Amino acid sequence: MGSRSKIELAYISGFLDGDGSLMLQLKKRSDSRRGIRFMTTICFYQDTRHEKTLYWIRKVLGIGYISKRNDGITELRINGYKQTREILRSLSPYIRFKKLQTDALLQACEILSNIKFNKLTKIQLQKLVDLILVIQNENYVTKKKKTKSELYKVLDLTP
Repeated sequence: MGSRSKIELAYISGFLDGDGSLMLQLKKRSDSRRGIRFMTTICFYQDTRHEKTLYWIRKVLGIGYISKRNDGITELRINGYKQTREILRSLSPYIRFKKLQTDALLQACEILSNIKFNKLTKIQLQKLVDLILVIQNENYVTKKKKTKSELYKVLDLTP
């Protein structure tokens, strides 16, 4: 990741606060024993008519992929525990409105960056579920959110 000025990081943080989202999700995965994985994502959204800003953000951060949706919105997505952690660490001092999500996602990235999924303890998995719920409860979504018991069931944490 290239060098970034404080002004650039502050601008990008403000953009994330207003037109972005932070996500910690459980995703189905067919190529693993458990059949699921955790996914961390930083996403920036912009009307496709004004998508140049997203290309600039990608250039400054040095990572991410851009895709155009059918509804006239363009997205810049950044996935991966270590990448998400590094970017959030640099943006965190400037984030104002998504502070809870940022802190929760940083905690999740710390856990997930250092331990393979199959080595996570029950306590760590429960902590990750709690972090999913913190982020999910702060985010606006149109789809149904998973409950704690549903997440526990997916992770086989139910008694």
